[in-house]
Amino acid sequence: MRHPLDIVAMFAALWLLASMVLDALTPKELTAVMIAVAIGPAIIITAVFYYLRCPRTDFAVMFAALWLISDIAIAFVSAKALPHFLIALGFVPALLVGIALHWQRFQRRHEQMPVPSVKRG
Repeated sequence: MRHPLDIVAMFAALWLLASMVLDALTPKELTAVMIAVAIGPAIIITAVFYYLRCPRTDFAVMFAALWLISDIAIAFVSAKALPHFLIALGFVPALLVGIALHWQRFQRRHEQMPVPSVKRG
C-alpha cells in the first residue's frame, strides 16, 4: 500500500535529484534553487496523481506534459539561452509516450476491425 509519507519522500528525492542533474547540465547562471522552483509544481502535481492511483497511460501522458512545461519554465527562468539538447530533452518523454500509445493502437488494430459480413443480393 502506498503510504503518503513514502510518496513524499520518494518525490522529494526525485525533485532534488532532478534539480542537481539539471544544474550540472545548464549554464552556470542557472542555479539548482532556480531549477527546483521551476520544476517544483510539476513534481507536486505528479505526486498527487501518483497518490490518487491514476491509470498508467494517463499518468504517463500527464508526466510528459508536465515535464515539457517544466522545461519551458526553466527556459523562462534562465538568463542565458539554454543549450539545444536541453530543449530537445523536454520533448523526449512526450515523444516516448506518443510512440508507446501509437504502438499499442497498432497492436490492437485487429481487435477493433469489424468482421466483414456476407451480403446477399
